[in-house]
Amino acid sequence: MIEQKVALVTGGSRGIGRAICLEVAKVGHAVLINFNENRRAAEEAREAVEKIGVPVDICQADVSSKADRDLLVEYAMDRFGRIDLLVNSAGIAPKVRKDILETEEASFDRIMNTNLRAPYFLTGRVAREMIDLISAKAIDSASIVNISSMRRFTAAGNYGEYCISKAALSMVTKLFAVRLAEYGINVYEISPGIIETDMTSSDSVREYYNDKLAKGMTPINRWGKPEEVGLAVAAIARGGFPFSTGTVFDVDGGWHLRHL
Repeated sequence: MIEQKVALVTGGSRGIGRAICLEVAKVGHAVLINFNENRRAAEEAREAVEKIGVPVDICQADVSSKADRDLLVEYAMDRFGRIDLLVNSAGIAPKVRKDILETEEASFDRIMNTNLRAPYFLTGRVAREMIDLISAKAIDSASIVNISSMRRFTAAGNYGEYCISKAALSMVTKLFAVRLAEYGINVYEISPGIIETDMTSSDSVREYYNDKLAKGMTPINRWGKPEEVGLAVAAIARGGFPFSTGTVFDVDGGWHLRHL
């Protein structure tokens, strides 16, 4: 077991996940970067973390697969001997946005498998390891962070399966927060707003949100940056919220505020 705390970040090779890896490394955590397909991006993320000066490794695993989830957790334990922080950051959007009256079951299942099923079961799998570590006094406490979205409460008629997956992920946060509190494992949720990532990089999406922002969409009226989500996770990693669990941190420019 290494002396440093260890963060396991799913979807850690690009976008928000990559930013999270960098920010938790800056507060002293060793990092295991999970990726599914893009090995080059994962290696680039590893190199960026290495420059910060903490232990880091990558592990390819499709978190929608039970076998791959088991492999990921086993690799983390073999490589580092501990997991102090799990960040469920891996998430996908529909390949084609369709009206909810036309949503195909294959698209619905694909989104749910990655955005909901994966974090639900990975959280349970990692939590059991954390409980064993805490019981053995190998670590004092642990944390789990789910990356949801403003779509958890913002309806979009052409984005239904994604909205549902993120709304359900909020309940996953609540359920595990209640279940794991007795063991000293706090569970949190980060809810990003409009963030500049691969998911929002297409010309049509950029044009859509730029038009909304031009009309004053949010109080902090600009695109968010992946590192701003990473900073929220880093605050949790530092142990800044020991008397909070099940808490949602909105990193959305104030979108969640109702205002006239």
